[in-house]
Amino acid sequence: METVRLNHLRAALLAAAAGLLAAVGLVVVLYAQPAEANFPGKPGKIAFAGRDAPNGDFELYTINPNGGGKKQLTNNSTNDIEPAYSPNGKKIVYSGRDAPNGDYELYTINAGGGGKKQLTDNTTDDYDPSYSPSGKKIAFQGYDGQDAEIYTINANGGGKKQLTD
Repeated sequence: METVRLNHLRAALLAAAAGLLAAVGLVVVLYAQPAEANFPGKPGKIAFAGRDAPNGDFELYTINPNGGGKKQLTNNSTNDIEPAYSPNGKKIVYSGRDAPNGDYELYTINAGGGGKKQLTDNTTDDYDPSYSPSGKKIAFQGYDGQDAEIYTINANGGGKKQLTD
């Protein structure tokens, strides 16, 4: 009889432990914040936004996964943030201020630096760019004058389309 009770107790403890682990996992998933860095698969370089001085603006950088080979891609007096690689790893799209106190626009740059191109030009902020799997479109969040909406644009600019309202 005691063996049956111990087996039931063990099963109950195992079930409680599994439930606790699942709950902790759910909390981690719900409260995890995405890193503002990404890389095009392994062993690709990591693209990230970092301050160019302790109180400076944000610039874009790439770095090897082992921490070596850090390279600065942008160098200006405005913030450049939220880099995202193209599927082939050759381009990076990002949000950048168009003036020190201006709004954020979308830009692309070659993954090795150079070739900067402005994709959007408006009076509202454009954020969170991400390439489509084909690399032909970029999805992003923009402000329509009242609230945030989702848009797409061709990867080389033009063809802006509002998807939500």
